[in-house]
Order: sequence, then C-alpha cells, then structure tokens
Amino acid sequence: MPLPTTYTLASGAVSSFFDKIRDGQAPDKFTNQILKDLGFKSNNHRAFIPILKALGFLSADGSPTQRYHDYRNHSKSKSVMGEALQDTYSDLFLITANPSLKDKDSITGKFKSFHNTNDNVAKQMTNTFFALLNLADLKGSKPRTEKSVDVTSTPKIENKKAEIKKDLSSLGLHYNIQIHLPATKDVEVYNAIFKSIKEHLIE
Repeated sequence: MPLPTTYTLASGAVSSFFDKIRDGQAPDKFTNQILKDLGFKSNNHRAFIPILKALGFLSADGSPTQRYHDYRNHSKSKSVMGEALQDTYSDLFLITANPSLKDKDSITGKFKSFHNTNDNVAKQMTNTFFALLNLADLKGSKPRTEKSVDVTSTPKIENKKAEIKKDLSSLGLHYNIQIHLPATKDVEVYNAIFKSIKEHLIE
C-alpha cells in the first residue's frame, strides 16, 4: 500500500484513542457507537475508524484483525504500530527510513503530490501520520515480507530473479527489494527490468 487517504482533524486525540484500544477488550465489530462509548463523540473522531482499517487493525466490515489483538499486548504495541505504519505508509519510508519532524515538509509535499490535494489536507494527513508515529517503534517492528510475483508463465523472469538473489547473497548483504511490474505479456519488458536492476543495484 503506497499512501492512504485517511486522516483526522483530531490528531491530538490519536494517542488517547489508541490507549483505549490497547487497554480495552476488542469488540465483535468496531462501530461509531463503540467509538462514542470510548468517549470519542466528535464528528472529527469518526475518522478513527477508517484509519484503523487503513492500518490493518480492522477488516472491511469493522471486525478486529490479528493486528488489532496484537496491539493490545502492552509489550508489543509499539512494534505492532511500527509494522502497521511501514506497511500502510510504505512510500513515506522511501523518503527516509526513520521519519522525524525535520522531514515534515517533504512528507507533506509527498501527500500533496501523491493525492493531488491542497496544502491544508496534506498537512492534516501529515499530522495524522506523525501522531501515529509517536506510538510506534520502527526498530522493533518486524520487517515487511516481500510479496511474491507470479512468474510461472515466464520462466526467463524466474531465472533472472534467482540470479539476482544469488548475486546479493554472495556480497553478504540482504536487501528487501519490491518491484511493481507493469501488466504486459511481453517477456522482453520484464527481462529489461531485471537486467537494469542487476546493472544498477548489484554491479
């Protein structure tokens, strides 16, 4: 997931909201009524539910996921949030692996350009991200798993991929490279992509 569109105008209440999530029982379905029962009754607080969905804490129908339940473990909550942020805001971590306030302008610019939105909305998206970042431990989070690409119909691509992994291991280094391949049946397009990766990232 590159960048979500979800944000809240009540970013100052994000910390206390996730405290409630961590300390309370998980409901069968997280609804606006549950939100009110937790003490978050403002219309601005309603955005907390789509934020939970974007972070992978809730499924599409509002049911708590395993990530939600893992967050309720006090010893793991910060690392769980770190993992959620790295998954949900993956494009921001291409700017810097450890975002801080000095990166705020560049992150706001990223939101603005990516979503083609105005300055105010981009700032609110940034404020929401940093409010969540305050609850996260990026170093303690699990590394994101690389999504596999189905290349069963193109054996040449599989060979190139295996060759790249072999060359990387010979250097004694480990990289997590995610490649977004274009939708095409032309094998030469894929061959060119992997050839470029080998030349520029390895050799």
